[in-house]
Amino acid sequence: MTQGSIVGNLFNFALPLFCGNIFQQLYNTVDSIVVGNFVGKEALAAVGSVDSVIFTFIGFFVGMSTGAGVVISQYFGAKDEKNVSIAVHTTIVFTFILSVICTVSALLALPLFLRLLAIPDDVYEEARVYLQLYFAGVSGMLFYNMGSGILRAVGDSRRPLFFLLFSSILNIVLDLLFVAVFKMGVAGAAWATIISQFLSALLVLFVLFREKEMYRLRVKKLRLDKFMLRNIVKIGLPGGLRMMIVAFSNVFVQSYINAFGSAAMAGWSSYGKIDKICILPSQSIDLAITTFAGQNLGAGNVERTKKGTRTALFLNWAVSFFLIVVTMIFAEKLVACFNQDADVLRFGTMFVRYMMPFYMVLSVNSTFSGSLQGAGNTKIPVAIMMGSFIVVRQIYLFIISRLTTSVLWIVLGYPVGWCLSSLLMTIYYHRTDLEHYRIVAKQ
Repeated sequence: MTQGSIVGNLFNFALPLFCGNIFQQLYNTVDSIVVGNFVGKEALAAVGSVDSVIFTFIGFFVGMSTGAGVVISQYFGAKDEKNVSIAVHTTIVFTFILSVICTVSALLALPLFLRLLAIPDDVYEEARVYLQLYFAGVSGMLFYNMGSGILRAVGDSRRPLFFLLFSSILNIVLDLLFVAVFKMGVAGAAWATIISQFLSALLVLFVLFREKEMYRLRVKKLRLDKFMLRNIVKIGLPGGLRMMIVAFSNVFVQSYINAFGSAAMAGWSSYGKIDKICILPSQSIDLAITTFAGQNLGAGNVERTKKGTRTALFLNWAVSFFLIVVTMIFAEKLVACFNQDADVLRFGTMFVRYMMPFYMVLSVNSTFSGSLQGAGNTKIPVAIMMGSFIVVRQIYLFIISRLTTSVLWIVLGYPVGWCLSSLLMTIYYHRTDLEHYRIVAKQ
């Protein structure tokens, strides 16, 4: 990414990444579609209402993997073969340690989260079963994300796509088999996801062990290097904590929504699945600019980094505008894919049409924060997002829940945080000297 067309680099990297993310998102989305149509709205509400709990744990890991990706991409951009290899092996060992911690802590904290969500009685048992099974098999997803993150850090976003294509198709087949044929309910959906994620993890690890480039994995080199681990944690920990805390704060947002009953919960779940698919192009562009910034700063090219960030922002706006138009027009039909209950359709359609226009604003925040992450600058961006997404949002919800009984005003707490964060992130980015935040240092 240090040479050639900026648009071409970003597009060629982001497109297969977007396709891969689409297939990865299909895991949970297909779970919701299948249980919503073959089990009922309560099952749909159960699967959708626990997303915030899942991402409380997964978000921390994703943030840490971002730290690893930044370190690897900068060494790769500097053509430092020795430190690329050390960083890759440290990353895999660290992944194993984190996967054990994530699995055990999530299962132990499960009763607490279910109480915090204030899940209605008609949804509680299905939510508990789905969460328990999901976390028991979460290590497959963690290893896939970290392994594919290594490949993306060196500019390879195609092979992870092929692995996801295979495992996503398998997930769809298993969902239909376990839920529609074997009548296993939400447990069947969870098992389908676990099996598929483990296969994708095995495939990406197989490639890394067979690779001939500098980032090849070798068993004898698997160890924690203190210098690399310190760099990975330094970059990844603020982002990991931010994502974990934001997701945890959303547990309380979900509890506000749960108070309106299973139809509102199912409608919010339907919107949530649509949202997670629509946000993928922006996330792919953001990951592209993170890697682009990391490699170009590693090569000492600050001006090219800035041009790449501006290009990424315009691409984000163009894609967001297109998706806003499409979802506003077909909102009801999109929600109907998950459940045809009249109340679910009413809630879901309302959420889509009021929330989607704010994607133009959210693109600003994600683009600038992605570029700053590639530079290794995470502390202030994390503070901005935590303040906007957590503190301000929770204050808003506390006040608005006492002034109105409308669920719409509750969910509008999300765009309130997006708008504030985008404004502050824009100001901070334009006052930042990217050269100052280069993190590559020779051992």
